[in-house]
Amino acid sequence: MVIGCIDSRVSPEIVFDAGPGEMPVVRNVANLVPRYEPDRDWQHGTSAAREFAVQALGLRHIVVLGHADCCGIRAFADERHPLSPGDFIGRWMAQIAPAAALGPRPRDNDGGYLRRLASIEHILANLTTFPWIRSAVERGALHLHGAHFGIATGQLLVHDGPAGRFAPVAP
Repeated sequence: MVIGCIDSRVSPEIVFDAGPGEMPVVRNVANLVPRYEPDRDWQHGTSAAREFAVQALGLRHIVVLGHADCCGIRAFADERHPLSPGDFIGRWMAQIAPAAALGPRPRDNDGGYLRRLASIEHILANLTTFPWIRSAVERGALHLHGAHFGIATGQLLVHDGPAGRFAPVAP
């Protein structure tokens, strides 16, 4: 399963050279994964899709696919339209506030700050708050992966968890 952004420039099927039906894809703004909070007043569509994929389909891999130049991340960083506290997108993007709080906010929203906001590590950590995901990972039945697609370069980077960095898939 790939969790990706709704950005039409980043089609998981094209990025991973997959045909129709070869991999389940869940897309939302900024490829975010909310923490496991079943009683919170959320619509749980993406959570239900992950639960079905892991528990009913027995999928063995989940890939969080981030990308460069994400408009949702930029809107959060710049505190600009269409974000507002009362709308759906504003509340959805508020999930990245913990990543924003990890350090000072630069005045120019430089690339490092934007990468921190789009933190694949943060999103992968949120995945492990779901009991069925954590249990499957601990049993070795499920593997979580992070990837980053450079829209301008076409380069796919994969996250090396132990090293905490991204490396190209191929030279």
